[in-house]
Order: sequence, then C-alpha cells, then structure tokens
Amino acid sequence: MEHPESAAPTPAIPGWRVIRSDTGRYWASRERPFPNNSMWDGPPFRTVDAATFEQLQAEAARQEEAARGVVP
Repeated sequence: MEHPESAAPTPAIPGWRVIRSDTGRYWASRERPFPNNSMWDGPPFRTVDAATFEQLQAEAARQEEAARGVVP
C-alpha cells in the first residue's frame, strides 16, 4: 500500500541528500565531507534531521555556516 504523501517529490537542499522517513520526519546527509579546518567547537554534523522540511533547511544551513566558521 502506497502512502499518499510518497507520490510527492522530496524537496531538495543543494549539496545534501534529503529523505523523508516512513513517519514523515526529514533527514539530510551532506554529499561531501566538511573540510577539516572548521573553526567551530567540534566538527559540523554531516547528517541532520527535523520534523519539517523548513527546519531541516535551517539545520543544514547552520551546519554549513559552522563549517565556514560563522558564529550565530
């Protein structure tokens, strides 16, 4: 049995692979590793999750900023 929402295309985040779980939660994994020269405490996370696509976009952007050394 196919879920009605599975027919809809999964939104995209450039440079990240996005999936939507069976429970409707969004996950994204960065296609390439982050550079090792991040100025953030600890490495940025390469895989993130969120309840909504908008939250996922924000979290992926936060990880990208962390990798560039941008402090929120």
